[in-house]
Amino acid sequence: MCGIVGYIGTQSATEILLSGLEKLEYRGYDSAGLATVWEGQIKSVRAKGKLHNLREKLAGIEAPANIGIGHTRWATHGKPEEYNAHPHTDDTGRVAVVQNGIVENYRELRKELEERGHKFISDTDTEVIPHSIAEFLSNFTEGKREAFLEAVRQTVNKLDGAFAIAVVCADYPNELIVARQQAPISIGLGQGEFFCASDTPALVSHTQVVVSLENGEMARLTPLGVEIYNFAGDRLNKVPRILNWSPTLVDKNIFKHFMLKEIYEQPNVIRGCLETYINSDWDINNDGVSPTNLELSPALYQDLEQVEIFACGTSWHASLIGKYLLEQLAGISTTVNYASEARYAPSPLKKNTLTIGVTQSGETADTLAALAMEQQRRLDKPAEFSSRLLGITNRSESSLASLVTQIIDIRGGIEIGVAATKTFVAQVMAFYLLALELSWQKQYLSGKQIAEIVNGLRQIPAQMEQILETQDSQIEDFAHQFNDTQDFIFVGRGINYPIALEGALKLKEISYIHAEGYPAGEMKHGPIALLDDKVPVVAIAMPGLVYEKVLSNAQEAKARDAQLIGVTPESTEADVFDNVLAVPAVDELLSPMLTVIPLQLLAYHIAAHRGLDVDQPRNLAKSVTVE
Repeated sequence: MCGIVGYIGTQSATEILLSGLEKLEYRGYDSAGLATVWEGQIKSVRAKGKLHNLREKLAGIEAPANIGIGHTRWATHGKPEEYNAHPHTDDTGRVAVVQNGIVENYRELRKELEERGHKFISDTDTEVIPHSIAEFLSNFTEGKREAFLEAVRQTVNKLDGAFAIAVVCADYPNELIVARQQAPISIGLGQGEFFCASDTPALVSHTQVVVSLENGEMARLTPLGVEIYNFAGDRLNKVPRILNWSPTLVDKNIFKHFMLKEIYEQPNVIRGCLETYINSDWDINNDGVSPTNLELSPALYQDLEQVEIFACGTSWHASLIGKYLLEQLAGISTTVNYASEARYAPSPLKKNTLTIGVTQSGETADTLAALAMEQQRRLDKPAEFSSRLLGITNRSESSLASLVTQIIDIRGGIEIGVAATKTFVAQVMAFYLLALELSWQKQYLSGKQIAEIVNGLRQIPAQMEQILETQDSQIEDFAHQFNDTQDFIFVGRGINYPIALEGALKLKEISYIHAEGYPAGEMKHGPIALLDDKVPVVAIAMPGLVYEKVLSNAQEAKARDAQLIGVTPESTEADVFDNVLAVPAVDELLSPMLTVIPLQLLAYHIAAHRGLDVDQPRNLAKSVTVE
């Protein structure tokens, strides 16, 4: 969601803050602003819209300050107008705050502060924070060293909700205070300078050494160092970690957009997963060696009877494929839940259940809350109902990792484009690996069957590259004809039904075309009424169990004058389709890894032809850290 950056050191803060905010643009935002402290005053500049608007307002303004905070806002409370943009200040303009998250009890706090004479000028929940800090500061003797930190500490203890904040004060020009409760923020350690950011891409250009705050922690950054405390005021010792990311990972290189770059990175992401997680010592004759290197604790799968998955958005689609794999390859009954719905209507507790949370960022608020709820519900229950939590994420250092027993790190690398591509295929790969591991543990498949799947997975990266080499330019040309299209239908069956959902979501996210995904066999049960010559239908038809059925369903659409687009191998049956987005012939079980790529390219090129902001589509955020 919102992006936070902060800096204190010897350099001019303004450019560092702006460049940091640029690295966080992928999170989604509708306004931006920054505040610096100079000569005993807070200088705050805010602008509606993109960061170039903020840069224009800052042009020509002298900016020697070496401490400041910056923010990109994704509107929750209040319209995306300049008066609602961060930073927010108190009445006197002496305290400035930026926040990621939601203060759930802001109405009560605002009423209390207004009764004490505080005046509010925005519609946001955040504005109560600087007013509250200023109120507590007024109770301290002027100039007392601990006053600023203590005022922030007392304030955060009054806030309900999920938030991360960064605070500066004109009366404490050598201190920057940050705090975290359920929303991520990290501190970068430099030489005589220190940084903070809501995500590490904003830090990697300056330092590789970071400390991530946990829930209920806060920190004071000064030119001399960083002090970390809990919300009770106790001093903490934390060990920094070294990032293994380089600044080049957040550059587009030769590509016009990050999304296209990340589509092209998918073969190497899958190669990396295979090299890391497929056990090179395993063969069909070695019963004592697992086919994977997931190294799951036996407690996760002992007497396992069912799996329950919580996810949102693209991760939910990956989880639907995971359900298919776990049931078909490991014989384990699996349910997939929207995390946002499961929080308020949990299913009855079942014994010997593995609960999996799938979130690329590891910070998705609904998914984390659903997992925490599940953990809480199983406390003090008999052993067979005890909590078994597994996370699948792209961020091994995230909040998810501290909540679950174990994680599968999908190793996708930094993904800047809001529309997930490489993290989707990496999540799907994680489910292949998990299903193979559980199948081997249960002896559900023979060694020969597992070997065939593993050998097929090893071919996937090269087959992905084949699609990119042969289809990208053709799809780019093909996409021109959809500049005025308003509706799309995607259909698939079996393991490729989730790919129909994902293809529709990608098109909606970045091109703003209304698109829906359906099980192909369900078209005749209502949706077929939508079809005419203005509604293209994309059918995913891979040879296998449901191939002929999909072709039959596709012909029903064609009979209603719909333009029929097939994601299928080039074959004699391909003449059913008006156009073919060709993929290599592959076992149906493995086909989602390939069928999704033409749909990613189709969505990308349609949006690019329309001149839309592919990497930062309107109203969307990369990581949804609030409910």
